Amino acid sequence: MTDRQQIILGGNKQGQQILFDAGMANRHGLITGATGTGKTITLQMLAESFSRLGVPVFSADVKGDLSGIAGPGREHKKISERLTRIGISHHPFEGCPALFWDLFGRSGHPVRTTISEMGPILLANVMNLNETQSGILQVAFTVADDQGLLLLDLKDLQTLLIWLSDHRQELGKEYGNITSTSIATIQRNLLVLREAGGEYFFGEPALKISDLMRTDFSGRGVVSLIDASSLQSNPRIYSSFLLWLLSELMEELPERGDAALPRLVFFFDEAHLLFNNAPPVLLERITQVIRLIRSKGVGIFFVSQYPSDIPDVILGQLGCRIQHALRAYTPQDQKAVRVAAETFRQNPAIDTAAMISELGIGEALVSTLDAQGKPTMVDWCLLSPPRSLIGPVDGTEKQRILNNSPLSGTYDTPVDRQSAHEMLLARASAQQAPEPPPLQEQVGFTDQLLQAGQNILGGGAFGNAKGATSRRQSVSEVLVKTVVRSIGSQIGRSLVRGLLGSLSGRR
Repeated sequence: MTDRQQIILGGNKQGQQILFDAGMANRHGLITGATGTGKTITLQMLAESFSRLGVPVFSADVKGDLSGIAGPGREHKKISERLTRIGISHHPFEGCPALFWDLFGRSGHPVRTTISEMGPILLANVMNLNETQSGILQVAFTVADDQGLLLLDLKDLQTLLIWLSDHRQELGKEYGNITSTSIATIQRNLLVLREAGGEYFFGEPALKISDLMRTDFSGRGVVSLIDASSLQSNPRIYSSFLLWLLSELMEELPERGDAALPRLVFFFDEAHLLFNNAPPVLLERITQVIRLIRSKGVGIFFVSQYPSDIPDVILGQLGCRIQHALRAYTPQDQKAVRVAAETFRQNPAIDTAAMISELGIGEALVSTLDAQGKPTMVDWCLLSPPRSLIGPVDGTEKQRILNNSPLSGTYDTPVDRQSAHEMLLARASAQQAPEPPPLQEQVGFTDQLLQAGQNILGGGAFGNAKGATSRRQSVSEVLVKTVVRSIGSQIGRSLVRGLLGSLSGRR
């Protein structure tokens, strides 16, 4: 075994195996082809190959059939024939260690992030705000930072927008013009986001990136699958979540450079959703993250129908290309086939454009990177079959995997701690409080408070069982809560967001 790990992608017509150097995965990749040509099976084969090498994998399960990666495959005549043609003699049927996730918490561990972590750029993209409205949202985040307000869930942002509207005149002197019309539009779109599932997605406990980078006891990488079957009706939530995840990886992982194996491989299924109607500032950030995340040891594979679904500035950074069949029934389809053929390094022995339309299921045109990082000439490839189950795992087995998950109970119960909503309500309540009592009464209360503090210090900060009274407990709790609120405000003034988190890209 060499220090470079090879994945057998399949075999060509000359009987030679086509190999992919797993260490080149951080140069990223592209899997394209028409519906029903085998893209999902190719994704599954690559994901389980990385898992066997000890590399964690993350992917969205758009159609629900990728869950079969958790179970062993079955003997089949066509699979045996394919293995013989490719020259694979060792092919034990086995599943991969898997974690199931679901933004709505129905078919997997709940996935959450906070409003602050998502940041104004991605949040504006989720809510489909125009440039002016996005600017107002940026002001809201800046005010929250300056005021020490934590934005954790949707009610925090909703309450902040109401407060922003009530104080827009005085805030406008420092932050610029804040119109009630723009705030009202943001509030309406916030309600739409809530109905689309945003109330489940935004909150705590937030997802820890380390939980996506696990290995099992045998050293195999854990495959994390997020159920995206219901997200197709909410593509902006789906795409923004994946982009947020990428930016978090970019921010949290240390520099690593090239290595024998990547640290994590990330599959973007339905990749066209990431770039449809994306504003220029967001597209610029996506490009920046994809360029820089390579040095963190993260490989990204985009999965879509056409190479043209990916912007050229990103397409040029994708080293491994796997092209399934495209059907050229219309002039537009024919143009797409020609464009797809031109993205490869040409092979004199192959008419690339003609072959793209003639490929069968499980066949593809493939180009990888050689040891020097140069793209190889495109070649026809009969792709390797996966060792895991093709198709979804049954519900009973999936529930067993969930019950035995090492993360069972970690994310199940939402946490609602003090944040912008509670803090702003407290301010409003304080403003409506009655006039303070006369000075003599205030002094009397101060004496009582000092006496209570002396009792606390005499019996321990929280009092022991002997001699402790309910009065001492009450005062000590007030003191602790005051400290906690103070700390929360300090955190609020130094919120950390990823590269996609804010317009300024600040830490």
